[in-house]
Amino acid sequence: MPETTNVTVKDELRSTVRRWIQLDPDPATRGELSSLLTRAEGSDAEAADQLARLFAGRLAFGTAGLRAELGPGPLRMNRLVVRQTAAGLLRHAEEKLAEADGDAAGARRIVIGYDARHQSDEFAAETAQIFAAAGWEVHAFDRPGPTPLLARQVLVRDASVGVMVTASHNPPRDNGYKVYLGGVLSRLLEPHGRGAGAQITAPVDTQIAATIAAVVAEEFAGDLEVRPAAAPQMPEGTLPIDDDARAAYREEALELLDPAEFPHRDLTVVYTAMHGVGGEMVTELLGKGGFARVVPVAEQFDPDPDFPTADFPNPEEPGALDLALQAAAEHDADLVLANDPDADRLSAAVVDPATGRWRQLSGDEMGALFGAHLLRRGPLRGAADGAAPVMANSIVSSRLLERLCEVRGVGHSATLTGFKWLARVEHMSFGYEEAIGFNVDPTHVKDKDGVSAALIFAELVADLKARGSSAVDALDEIAAEAGVFVTDQVTIRVDDLSQLGEVTAGLRPEPPAEIAGAAVVEALDLTRDPLPGGVLDEATVTDALIYLTAQGDRVIVRPSGTEPKVKCYLEAVADTPGVDSSTEAIAEARQRAAARLGELRESMERLLG
Repeated sequence: MPETTNVTVKDELRSTVRRWIQLDPDPATRGELSSLLTRAEGSDAEAADQLARLFAGRLAFGTAGLRAELGPGPLRMNRLVVRQTAAGLLRHAEEKLAEADGDAAGARRIVIGYDARHQSDEFAAETAQIFAAAGWEVHAFDRPGPTPLLARQVLVRDASVGVMVTASHNPPRDNGYKVYLGGVLSRLLEPHGRGAGAQITAPVDTQIAATIAAVVAEEFAGDLEVRPAAAPQMPEGTLPIDDDARAAYREEALELLDPAEFPHRDLTVVYTAMHGVGGEMVTELLGKGGFARVVPVAEQFDPDPDFPTADFPNPEEPGALDLALQAAAEHDADLVLANDPDADRLSAAVVDPATGRWRQLSGDEMGALFGAHLLRRGPLRGAADGAAPVMANSIVSSRLLERLCEVRGVGHSATLTGFKWLARVEHMSFGYEEAIGFNVDPTHVKDKDGVSAALIFAELVADLKARGSSAVDALDEIAAEAGVFVTDQVTIRVDDLSQLGEVTAGLRPEPPAEIAGAAVVEALDLTRDPLPGGVLDEATVTDALIYLTAQGDRVIVRPSGTEPKVKCYLEAVADTPGVDSSTEAIAEARQRAAARLGELRESMERLLG
């Protein structure tokens, strides 16, 4: 029996919940709230507490847009939150387009994509209805598909707004909402044009959030009552994005291959879609790219919003690749590739020649391998103006790619966390973030793309195999040239998102003078300091702390943009003798760096604990 006391739900909260119920179009979430309110008014303390938590704030745009558990109220993903978000997004876009010179009617175009999660199609349809009712031209995918295909269509169709409904690799009960800007609208907001087709950044995200808040306030002050209805459908007149768009993406991705200089295809690849939407596209693309031996993990190939074999469908999670590795052993495979559920991320596993065992590569190791391969090949697409290429990674990623670019004389840029920032790097030829996000075709897709990355990683591994080498050997070659960089994380989980800033707030007044016995020689607070070589403005202010030590270590502390946890990124380094380094010398350097990494972990666990 639930606990009952004389506690009653507060009048202001009661009024807010009742009005939310009147506006909620979904019979399921409306009924759930009605039941909670009835229990709370009957002195059910548990129900009253649950209501208070559900209405303790509102979802805000984070590193990757909106993302939360499905459920009722403003802090969950539901049809009313999506309606309000779409209405605010629409109003903001209309206000900005009204400032454009001349007739901006042709700019009123939106493209909408969605994955196979619970209610993704409903949230896409709700968004389409809001924009169609305002006279916008609505283009929407005809079925669930990968996030990078949506990002591509923002550019192809010169749309002012793009929306992708997905929670990426979050647990089954979550969903999310990513917003992209393009066309006339992006050029109005960012005259340099580098943000066209990319996800929104500050201050646009906060401006849209303010407009959404205004929309919500008006709704709550009015007398409209919404009639609950079954799942919405795409409005009449929606222009479908169909197999022609998928075929065009596939052909553009195949253009990235170099069959003349890198012709090798002798590779057995095991691939898992992780119950997501990448399976069809990736296996077709690999096949058309000449990789004839592709073995899909059947149990995880078809989209399934319940993710029955992966409670947390992130390829990086322990156990997520167990089925794929089992298939790899059965088929004597050379490579395992794994997408996350919306196929914007890519993970890989290879056999370590030293042990004969399968080893999953980290995002930083894959970033270094991609970087070395593309430095050897050159940019997969040349810049339109012939400008020199630049490689890039997020600041929380390893500094190894930066060092490799320095050694090779190629430009490099480090950005804030999230591909919305990497997408804006001028002349970027390749970009990555340590959370297994890679972009090998920044000209065509302004976001991470696990589909085209899978094709190029297969090319990379096949070339190594033909040369009698392996991905692990290649990492040693990179270490010999640029040094050893090893990374790890310390994670502090919090009860809810409102607590995320407490850890950094506690460190900010008095930065540590030393970490693991090494003096801190530089402390950056990105709420007031720019990234090295960058500028500090409204867009680049972020809650992150960076500590560099006299021993070459780097420690970064920042709240997650998508989950209720604070992340502490650790990196230790060790020099190697040079390109002629022996295997033994590299192994010794790795041992030194690994030992130092352990010391950093212990030190930060004490500091943050």
